[in-house]
Amino acid sequence: MRTTTRNVTLWTVQVLLAALFLFAGTMKFVMPDAALAAQSPFSVSFIHFIGVCEILGAAGLVLPWATRVARWLTPLAAAGLVIIMVGAVATTLAIGGGAGAAVPFVVGALSLYVARGRWRIPTAVTPLPARRAHAKAA
Repeated sequence: MRTTTRNVTLWTVQVLLAALFLFAGTMKFVMPDAALAAQSPFSVSFIHFIGVCEILGAAGLVLPWATRVARWLTPLAAAGLVIIMVGAVATTLAIGGGAGAAVPFVVGALSLYVARGRWRIPTAVTPLPARRAHAKAA
C-alpha cells in the first residue's frame, strides 16, 4: 500500500475509533449506575475505570499525531485499547454473548491495525563502538 494511501486509511480508522471510544467511555459515566450494573458482571467502579481508559485512549489515538507532539503515544494508546477489547470479547463470550463478541473483536482488530501502522522503529541507529582487543599481559 502506498504511503499516502496508508496514512489516509490510518487517519480515517483513528478518527472513527476515537469517536467510538469517546462515545463508549462517556456513556459509562452518563448512564445510571443501576443500568451499568445490570449490563455487566463487573462493579460500577471498574466500569467507570474502563470508561476513563476509553476516553484517554480516544484522545491518544488522535491528539499526538494531530499536534505532532509525542507521536509515540498513539501506538501505545491503540495497544491499550486492544487490551480493553480483548477483555470485552472474553467477557462477552463468558456471559454467553456468542455473536455479540464480533463487534468488540472487529474494534480490537482495527485498534491493532492502528497500533501496528503507527509503530515506528528508529531507522538511524547509532552503532556501538567496536571493542578493542586488550593486549594480554605477558
